[in-house]
Parts: sequence; C-alpha cells; structure tokens
Amino acid sequence: MGFMQALRARWEQADSLVCVGLDPEPAKFPSRIADAPDAIFEFCRDIVDATAQYVCCFKPQIAHFAALGAEDALQRLIAYVHSDHPGIPVILDSKRGDIGSTARHYAAEAFDRYAADAVTANPYLGRDSVQPFLDRADRGVVILCRTSNPGAGDLQDLLVAGQPLYQHVAAKVANEWNTHGNCMLVVGATWPEQLKQVRDIVGNVPFLVPGVGAQGGDVEAVVRNAKTADGTGLVISSSRAILYASAGADFASAAAEAARVLRDQINACR
Repeated sequence: MGFMQALRARWEQADSLVCVGLDPEPAKFPSRIADAPDAIFEFCRDIVDATAQYVCCFKPQIAHFAALGAEDALQRLIAYVHSDHPGIPVILDSKRGDIGSTARHYAAEAFDRYAADAVTANPYLGRDSVQPFLDRADRGVVILCRTSNPGAGDLQDLLVAGQPLYQHVAAKVANEWNTHGNCMLVVGATWPEQLKQVRDIVGNVPFLVPGVGAQGGDVEAVVRNAKTADGTGLVISSSRAILYASAGADFASAAAEAARVLRDQINACR
C-alpha cells in the first residue's frame, strides 16, 4: 500500500486528522527517562504507543535527532512504528531540496535508509530538486508552500506575475508535479486566509498543516478553510503541546490525552 492509500485508510479507520510531531528535546524529558542510555528512543516510543490510537500519522523531525547524534534512534523509531503500529504512516520532516544528483541521495536517505513513508521537501530549487522524491510513486512528497513561521512572507508572498509566489508553488505542484498523485503541500495553521486560497487552487491535494498548539493556530479556522468536501484532506500536526503535556511520570498518558482532545476538537469542526 502506498503512502496516500495508507493515509486515507488511516483517516477513516482512526477517524483522525491528527499528526504527532516527534521532536525530542532531552532537557524536557521526565526524570525517569532523561538519564537512560537510550532516552531519545524510549521517550519517542512511549509517546508513539500512547498516542497511536488517536493519530493518522507520525512526523519525526530529523534535526532533533541528528543534532544529538541519534540517527540510529530515528531509524529504529520508524521501524518500531511500522512493526508495532502497522498502517500508521511516518512522514520524515527533513525539508530536503538540492540539485538532482544530491537530491537522489536525499531520497535514498528518507526512503531507503530511514524507510519513511513520506518526506517534506523544499521546492525552491525547482522541479529537478524534488524529482527523485516524486519518482517514488509509492511514497509521499510533502512540499513547502506557505509555511507557519513568522518570516514566511519574506519570500513566499513576493508577487510574481501578480500572484504571491506560494500560489505559483501550489499550482505548479497540483497541475504539473503531482503525476503520481503522491504530493502534499505544507500550509501553516497560522495563515487561515492563505489556507483557503491554496485549497481553491489545488482541489483535493492534501495539506500538512503545522502551527496548531504551541504556535497558536486556530483549529476551527484550519478545518473550515482547508478541509476537502469529504471532511478530510488534512494532516494537522502538533508537537510540543502533545509531547510535553506533562514533565512528570505521567508524560505518556498526558500526551495521549492531549492528542485525544485535539482529535475531538478537529472532528467537532469537520
């Protein structure tokens, strides 16, 4: 089963549009795990086990692992999701994008080394920089469009032929790059008006929506402006608000409750 098929199946089976971002920060780990030799893997594994019933996918952020020299923990974590929670896809958040020969290695990193089901990608070097990802028809390519960070508009809002650049990216992906039907777009929850504009441009292309929770994005506005006609089309990501819902021994159950609350909040708006 390819990534898009797995994601759609998960939307239905779990009745959830929630994605839990796995962004380990050891300084925030509970004391019973913080000093463990394999703390990064153990913390993320416990979060995965606690929240799996409430999610449509998981999204580990590669920099949080690589900065700690924990690439092995990342590889084992993705394998763990696949083995112990089959059917839940994993998006590797690495925002790769480079010239074609290098991009091929980045695609191999995401899909062969880490066995991710999808990867985030930066389109600003042009199509050849993401083509090796697009060619993997069974895997997802989650392309940056209108991101959630405060400085997003510095480049993404620049007018090109009378339209903001992010709208050109949206149209290019939907109309030219999505030949295998394996593309998604990153559109931040912090920009509800832009969510609506991008949805109008791309039809049913799914969105990865960061920015709820700690970044303050409004769930009702996201769902209202960006859901597809069947009430899906969205992967709404939350990281810190779920991972660190508690700093105590109950961190896993607190994360599960935060994921459940977010799922129910989203579903009430669908």
